[in-house]
Amino acid sequence: MDRSPIPRRGRRAQESQAPWAAHPARRTDREGEPFDLAQTGRHHRAREHRASARKVTVILVVLALIAAIGIGGIAALWLTGNLQSSPLNLSDGADAVDDGPLDILVMGSDTRSGTGNSEYGSEDDAEGRTDVMMLVHVTEKRDAVSVVSFPRDLMVEIPQCTDPKSGKVYPAQKDMLNSAVERGGPGCTVAAINKLTGVNIDHFMLADFNAVKELSSAVGGVEVCVNNAVDDPKSGLKLPAGISSVEGEQALAFLRSRAAFGNGGDESRIRSQQSFLASLTRKIQKDGTLTNLPELYHIAEVMTQNLHVDEGLTSIPTLVGIAGTLKGIDPGKIAFVTVPTEEYPENPNRLQLDDAKAEKLFTTLRQDVSVTDPEDASASATPSSGASGGAAHPGAAATSPSAAPSASPSSTAPALDPKIVPIAVSNRSETGGRDSQLVSVLEKAGYDQAKTESSGAQLAATQIFYNPSWALAADDVAELLNIPSSQLTASYDVQGVEVAVGQDFRSGEKMDQNSSLPDDLQGQTAEQFTCQATADE
Repeated sequence: MDRSPIPRRGRRAQESQAPWAAHPARRTDREGEPFDLAQTGRHHRAREHRASARKVTVILVVLALIAAIGIGGIAALWLTGNLQSSPLNLSDGADAVDDGPLDILVMGSDTRSGTGNSEYGSEDDAEGRTDVMMLVHVTEKRDAVSVVSFPRDLMVEIPQCTDPKSGKVYPAQKDMLNSAVERGGPGCTVAAINKLTGVNIDHFMLADFNAVKELSSAVGGVEVCVNNAVDDPKSGLKLPAGISSVEGEQALAFLRSRAAFGNGGDESRIRSQQSFLASLTRKIQKDGTLTNLPELYHIAEVMTQNLHVDEGLTSIPTLVGIAGTLKGIDPGKIAFVTVPTEEYPENPNRLQLDDAKAEKLFTTLRQDVSVTDPEDASASATPSSGASGGAAHPGAAATSPSAAPSASPSSTAPALDPKIVPIAVSNRSETGGRDSQLVSVLEKAGYDQAKTESSGAQLAATQIFYNPSWALAADDVAELLNIPSSQLTASYDVQGVEVAVGQDFRSGEKMDQNSSLPDDLQGQTAEQFTCQATADE
């Protein structure tokens, strides 16, 4: 299916964006000290196929690092000199224009060349492939961001590309998306995704191993969560169960690891990357981390030394301008989703687009609509566009019905009788009495054993923990209280069902969900804190 870019109004060349809780019984950090529990999410098994682990990096919103920098002219010139650049598009197609929505292709390279990267592999593998590919769409109003991840082994039609250095012409062919970069450089990946989506990409950013280490350390660490302890010798990731703050090598290991999560496939790794980026986005927006100008200059210098960008993105003022437009965006309007896929018929270790669902997503992007507001795309779509209103289950940000069914009891679990379900409700919001209020709601629904329990530190978002034997009850409670399925986590450390009431549920008998993803998209928003299912679950 050829989705060549459709004409649209111009773009702002000077405004652009950036590249590439513990279980209830485990609320401690590495040293056993109490840790503030944040919202976790349910994660489900991905398809059981994928090749062995490959070293990867990822960076998003990296330009937020320099959003507040008042870099002087000499410094700006110096930093600009650090950047590597190459042409934006190596195939036929429209160039970026000067006004409108903004689309940036963020790529993470597994290259072993360059300072600090050789320790992750041999120089024989120096060129690398793009193991991380994210299309970042910023609306024209600069009020929403949609980040679409593409699996590296997605089979696509790669268009004819011309190497800008050698002049060699690579004929069009079908191959894995991450191989496009080998056909002349990042501009061929841009051309492939332009063709695939019908979106006209304005800029690209390619980062390597060092970039993610420097960024995570510069912000003082990024909080991540795993359902069980992880010790992955392939990536070097070692984490206790629950919430940890990772930076440097451990941040890189978290983003590289495939074997530690889910079934060891690319979809599971993408979910962990999305969770990391959501946490990073919240920290940058909330904590005021980036206020030390000398430190920010150091960060900017390191980051520009590890970035490869298109020729239109070599201006430091342009970079700062891009980041500045993003500072005030509501985290609920920053969405991280994975392009819908299905098994490739000719090879079970490869993927292809789920055309119907993918076209809905691409239509949403082309119409400059946030994926958190898909009804807007539905209202303006023509019958031939394939757009869908589909927000059937607001807030279902970390689950997709086709790839991740909702919780269900095991074959030996008892049929649901609300009178026998053990339920504990704790108030983790700033509003007094919420636990008692919701216990009353549950009792009216027949949950006679519902009771309050002592409260802990405040939570940004409500969550439900449940023993897998009580999965049906957990789903019923979530539906009763209108809590998104992405905010449910299974744990054998829970006897029944536990409801931790967060700041997002300070009033009423049902949660008011003001941000959502359609049911046919897998992902989360930046306001959500998700916990990763580990490989042994």
